[in-house]
Amino acid sequence: MIDVKDMSKTIHQTEILKDVHFQVHPGTVTGVVGRNGAGKTTLLRLISGILEPSTGVVEVNQNNVFKNPEVKHNIVFVPDSTDALKTYSIKEIVKFYQVVYPNFDEDYYYGLLERFNFKKTGKIKQFSKGQKALFSLILAFSTNASYILLDEPTDGLDVIIKKQILQFIAEQVSEKDVAVIISSHRLDELERMADHIVVLKDGAVDSEMSMDNLKEQYRKVQIAYQQEFPKHIEERVEVLTHTGRVAVVLMGANDHETEALIQEEGPILFEDLPLTLEDIFVAKLGGELYVS
Repeated sequence: MIDVKDMSKTIHQTEILKDVHFQVHPGTVTGVVGRNGAGKTTLLRLISGILEPSTGVVEVNQNNVFKNPEVKHNIVFVPDSTDALKTYSIKEIVKFYQVVYPNFDEDYYYGLLERFNFKKTGKIKQFSKGQKALFSLILAFSTNASYILLDEPTDGLDVIIKKQILQFIAEQVSEKDVAVIISSHRLDELERMADHIVVLKDGAVDSEMSMDNLKEQYRKVQIAYQQEFPKHIEERVEVLTHTGRVAVVLMGANDHETEALIQEEGPILFEDLPLTLEDIFVAKLGGELYVS
């Protein structure tokens, strides 16, 4: 288990993260979401041991990552850029990874290359962007590390390679009981994959939610009135969209008091709509769905 405890990070006198705390369990996918500058990439670098917290700790299986450097052998961080790999050949990168990750499985690595129709010779720089992204995952999961941290793994990729990558991640989590943390602005992808969502806002954990009980916590409703939408109702709900007399709102699933107030005003339309992770994100954080 990864246990992030009251972790803060200040860089150049700017506090990037403050008192962040959450846990990641084996065999799960955790999605980290937030607006630009929320600190998502910094968080992944701290968990993987690339950066050291200003305060607080990161523990992996109850071992402090910085006091026990060998713990890092069990964590792989895959950044959103593969430029660091481009100077290596497909065979050379194996030797490097075997030094860094003692449990690297060379046979498994070459088996995955064959499965995804990669050549077993040549330079990594010759790959397309999508091939490089998939190749980075093949390397990561070949380490046999228990914790894989992915920063925007599908950003800018075509639909076919995205599907391959998402299926591969889900398969690895299921078969190898590995834990994956994904920082992504693709909320539709996280909604299908993630067991657990951590929402960062202004460098702190705004909320955590399990995808299993997401729909038990919130309700998305479209409401319309003959006259203007009542202000006192608008103040009690999270308004997702509002055009004249019609609004789509987010409210507590068991907020019977607010529903009673809505009905007292005599709506001409009161309709439940399918709830998505994007709805929760917009309601909590506002603005566009982009990441740093």
